[in-house]
Amino acid sequence: MKIEQNKVGMINYSLTDSEGNLIDSSNGQALAYLHGHSNLIPGLEKELEGKGTGDKFNANIPASEAYGEVEPNLIQEGVPKSMFQGVDNLEVGMRFEAQSEQGVHSVEITDIQDETVTVDGNHPLAGKDLNFDIEVMGVRDATEEELEHGHAHGDGGHQH
Repeated sequence: MKIEQNKVGMINYSLTDSEGNLIDSSNGQALAYLHGHSNLIPGLEKELEGKGTGDKFNANIPASEAYGEVEPNLIQEGVPKSMFQGVDNLEVGMRFEAQSEQGVHSVEITDIQDETVTVDGNHPLAGKDLNFDIEVMGVRDATEEELEHGHAHGDGGHQH
Protein backbone atom coordinates (compact mmCIF):
# COMPACT_ATOMS: atom_id res chain seq x y z
CA MET A 1 0.00 0.00 0.00
CA LYS A 2 1.29 3.47 -0.88
CA ILE A 3 0.77 6.83 0.82
CA GLU A 4 -1.95 8.75 -1.00
CA GLN A 5 -5.08 10.81 -0.32
CA ASN A 6 -7.06 9.53 2.71
CA LYS A 7 -4.42 6.99 3.78
CA VAL A 8 -2.77 7.11 7.19
CA GLY A 9 1.01 7.23 6.93
CA MET A 10 3.21 6.35 9.90
CA ILE A 11 6.67 7.88 9.80
CA ASN A 12 9.79 8.18 11.87
CA TYR A 13 11.63 11.41 11.18
CA SER A 14 14.35 13.77 12.22
CA LEU A 15 14.28 17.42 11.21
CA THR A 16 17.35 19.62 10.82
CA ASP A 17 17.92 23.16 9.60
CA SER A 18 20.34 24.07 6.78
CA GLU A 19 23.23 24.16 9.26
CA GLY A 20 22.50 20.58 10.39
CA ASN A 21 21.09 21.55 13.80
CA LEU A 22 18.47 19.09 15.06
CA ILE A 23 15.10 20.87 15.39
CA ASP A 24 12.77 17.95 16.06
CA SER A 25 12.55 14.16 15.93
CA SER A 26 9.95 11.45 16.39
CA ASN A 27 12.49 9.71 18.67
CA GLY A 28 11.61 6.30 17.25
CA GLN A 29 7.88 6.74 18.00
CA ALA A 30 6.13 6.74 14.63
CA LEU A 31 4.02 9.81 13.88
CA ALA A 32 0.69 8.93 12.26
CA TYR A 33 -0.90 11.48 9.93
CA LEU A 34 -3.84 11.56 7.52
CA HIS A 35 -2.47 12.23 4.05
CA GLY A 36 -4.06 15.00 2.01
CA HIS A 37 -5.62 16.81 4.97
CA SER A 38 -2.92 19.45 5.60
CA ASN A 39 -1.65 17.72 8.74
CA LEU A 40 1.96 18.18 7.57
CA ILE A 41 3.75 21.03 5.84
CA PRO A 42 2.96 20.98 2.08
CA GLY A 43 6.48 20.12 0.90
CA LEU A 44 6.79 17.11 3.19
CA GLU A 45 3.38 15.80 2.21
CA LYS A 46 4.40 16.04 -1.48
CA GLU A 47 7.60 14.10 -0.74
CA LEU A 48 5.65 11.35 1.07
CA GLU A 49 3.13 10.87 -1.77
CA GLY A 50 3.57 7.39 -3.29
CA LYS A 51 5.99 6.11 -0.66
CA GLY A 52 5.44 2.74 1.06
CA THR A 53 6.37 0.86 4.20
CA GLY A 54 10.14 0.55 4.56
CA ASP A 55 10.98 3.49 2.29
CA LYS A 56 13.79 5.67 3.68
CA PHE A 57 14.69 9.02 2.16
CA ASN A 58 15.86 12.57 2.74
CA ALA A 59 13.67 15.51 1.82
CA ASN A 60 14.91 19.08 1.52
CA ILE A 61 11.92 21.39 1.88
CA PRO A 62 12.33 25.07 0.92
CA ALA A 63 10.83 27.64 3.30
CA SER A 64 8.08 28.43 0.77
CA GLU A 65 6.86 24.80 1.02
CA ALA A 66 7.34 24.62 4.79
CA TYR A 67 6.28 27.45 7.12
CA GLY A 68 6.57 30.19 4.50
CA GLU A 69 8.86 33.15 4.15
CA VAL A 70 9.22 35.71 6.92
CA GLU A 71 6.36 38.22 6.66
CA PRO A 72 7.69 41.65 7.72
CA ASN A 73 4.14 42.87 8.48
CA LEU A 74 3.98 40.31 11.33
CA ILE A 75 6.88 42.02 13.12
CA GLN A 76 5.79 44.87 15.36
CA GLU A 77 8.24 47.28 17.00
CA GLY A 78 7.50 49.68 19.82
CA VAL A 79 4.98 47.56 21.70
CA PRO A 80 4.66 49.03 25.21
CA LYS A 81 5.90 46.73 27.97
CA SER A 82 2.67 47.56 29.81
CA MET A 83 0.83 45.36 27.26
CA PHE A 84 2.36 42.32 28.99
CA GLN A 85 0.38 42.49 32.21
CA GLY A 86 1.25 40.04 34.94
CA VAL A 87 4.78 39.37 33.64
CA ASP A 88 7.53 40.86 35.80
CA ASN A 89 10.60 39.98 33.77
CA LEU A 90 10.29 40.10 29.95
CA GLU A 91 13.01 38.24 28.04
CA VAL A 92 13.89 37.78 24.38
CA GLY A 93 12.49 34.43 23.22
CA MET A 94 9.36 34.51 25.40
CA ARG A 95 6.18 33.56 23.51
CA PHE A 96 2.74 35.04 24.15
CA GLU A 97 -0.75 34.81 22.73
CA ALA A 98 -1.88 38.15 21.29
CA GLN A 99 -5.42 39.15 20.35
CA SER A 100 -5.93 41.05 17.07
CA GLU A 101 -8.80 41.80 14.72
CA GLN A 102 -7.96 38.51 12.94
CA GLY A 103 -8.08 36.44 16.14
CA VAL A 104 -5.46 35.03 18.52
CA HIS A 105 -1.84 34.84 17.32
CA SER A 106 1.32 33.49 18.89
CA VAL A 107 4.12 36.09 19.06
CA GLU A 108 7.71 35.96 20.25
CA ILE A 109 9.67 38.78 21.85
CA THR A 110 12.72 39.41 19.65
CA ASP A 111 14.04 42.67 21.13
CA ILE A 112 13.62 44.66 24.34
CA GLN A 113 14.20 48.41 24.73
CA ASP A 114 13.69 50.63 27.80
CA GLU A 115 9.88 50.78 27.69
CA THR A 116 9.03 48.82 24.53
CA VAL A 117 9.53 45.42 22.94
CA THR A 118 9.57 44.04 19.41
CA VAL A 119 7.32 41.04 18.77
CA ASP A 120 7.36 38.68 15.81
CA GLY A 121 4.19 36.83 14.81
CA ASN A 122 5.90 34.65 12.21
CA HIS A 123 6.16 30.92 12.84
CA PRO A 124 9.55 30.20 14.49
CA LEU A 125 10.57 28.20 11.39
CA ALA A 126 9.40 30.79 8.83
CA GLY A 127 12.11 31.63 6.32
CA LYS A 128 14.01 28.41 7.01
CA ASP A 129 14.70 25.59 4.59
CA LEU A 130 14.12 22.28 6.36
CA ASN A 131 15.75 18.88 5.97
CA PHE A 132 13.91 15.70 6.90
CA ASP A 133 15.34 12.22 7.28
CA ILE A 134 12.27 9.95 6.89
CA GLU A 135 11.44 6.28 7.30
CA VAL A 136 7.93 5.12 6.42
CA MET A 137 6.90 2.67 9.13
CA GLY A 138 3.47 1.82 7.77
CA VAL A 139 0.52 2.81 5.63
CA ARG A 140 -3.13 1.94 6.19
CA ASP A 141 -6.61 2.94 5.14
CA ALA A 142 -8.13 5.74 7.22
CA THR A 143 -11.24 4.96 9.24
CA GLU A 144 -14.49 6.82 8.62
CA GLU A 145 -14.02 8.64 11.93
CA GLU A 146 -10.50 9.76 10.94
CA LEU A 147 -11.79 11.05 7.61
CA GLU A 148 -14.61 12.88 9.39
CA HIS A 149 -12.21 14.43 11.93
CA GLY A 150 -9.46 15.18 9.39
CA HIS A 151 -6.61 13.54 11.33
CA ALA A 152 -5.22 10.13 12.31
CA HIS A 153 -6.21 8.49 15.60
CA GLY A 154 -4.54 5.78 17.66
CA ASP A 155 -0.82 5.14 18.14
CA GLY A 156 1.17 8.12 16.88
CA GLY A 157 -1.98 10.05 16.01
CA HIS A 158 -4.47 12.29 17.79
CA GLN A 159 -5.87 10.97 21.05
CA HIS A 160 -9.45 11.89 22.00
